[in-house]
Amino acid sequence: MRTGRLRVTLRDVSPAVVRVIDVPATSSLPELHELLQVAVGWTNSHLHQFVAGDRTYGPPDPDWGDELHEDESEARLPDLPSRFVYRYDLGDSWEHDVEVVGAGGAGPGCVDGAGGCPPEDCGGADGYAELRSVLADPGHERHAAMREWAGELPAFDRPATDLLLRQTVGEVPGSVRLLLDLLADGVKLTPGGRLPRSIVRQVQERYPGWHPLGSPASVEEDLYPLAVLHAILRRVGLLRLARGVLRPTRAASDDLEIVRRLRSWFEPDEFLGILTVLTTAVLSAAGPLNGRELATRAHSLLGERWSVDGRSLTAADVEAAINELSGQLAALDLAVHDCKTWQAGMSARTLLPRAAALAAHWSRSPAR
Repeated sequence: MRTGRLRVTLRDVSPAVVRVIDVPATSSLPELHELLQVAVGWTNSHLHQFVAGDRTYGPPDPDWGDELHEDESEARLPDLPSRFVYRYDLGDSWEHDVEVVGAGGAGPGCVDGAGGCPPEDCGGADGYAELRSVLADPGHERHAAMREWAGELPAFDRPATDLLLRQTVGEVPGSVRLLLDLLADGVKLTPGGRLPRSIVRQVQERYPGWHPLGSPASVEEDLYPLAVLHAILRRVGLLRLARGVLRPTRAASDDLEIVRRLRSWFEPDEFLGILTVLTTAVLSAAGPLNGRELATRAHSLLGERWSVDGRSLTAADVEAAINELSGQLAALDLAVHDCKTWQAGMSARTLLPRAAALAAHWSRSPAR
């Protein structure tokens, strides 16, 4: 993977907060936003913008239209100049000077850095300076209150930041890699449009738990996650059927593009997309859970925004929704369910950036 090296400096704070990171050279601005968040240590709780000369980019906002900024999804890192500003939290106005210093290493990661990330909502650079002053003075009248609010200010942890940044870039799930490899030379589907038995059996050999009874599978529906995976890969444009032969598309030759397309499967602002992220993050941070406990934790995180048939969403509703998602979760190696217990899958921290960030945050915090 070709990478570019960025030097990121948070303005007007002391001690200095600096990160040197290698990111995919073709990162879109939404992807770059996710990477800058985890590199510095923010929690992605506020609006952001990229300021490049006289152009400003940000996420689409239906309340502002194009008055606030241009749509960032239309731009990539190579479209920006070698120096630009990343602005986070338009209230506290944290501004980061970003410089493209050259080519990066063989893969993404955090190369160097200094300074812990300020707490969210502390009032920007001036508020942070005041907070540090109060925390340094045990005799200050607000010391106890500020210590309780802020806790111990975090130090910069390069290995942890490096790992989280690489997880945020993402990896191709093993299940996806397996099926793409099996279909690399093209496979003729059955008259009913299903994968042939030879492919089904090879997948079952790798994922025996995908058959609820453990008996030899004959058709892809015997391995429900396989049927779901087949449908997902065709829907996101990683598999194409032509003249009865199914084979990977050109996009499937690029790992970064595979991850992008898989992520496009999830609607980030819709209920099922949000629930998938929360389910994956909870399991990654907490370890194996039974269905009731998983649903209870996810329900507490969803808030009061959601309802069913005019009534408030319950933990039982969430458990039912998670069960409905089980095929997708298994197909993409996000979570595994054995009828009694749920546990995080191999891709739990490498496919959904928000899930990786939440799991890392909760793993450093008191157990939920």
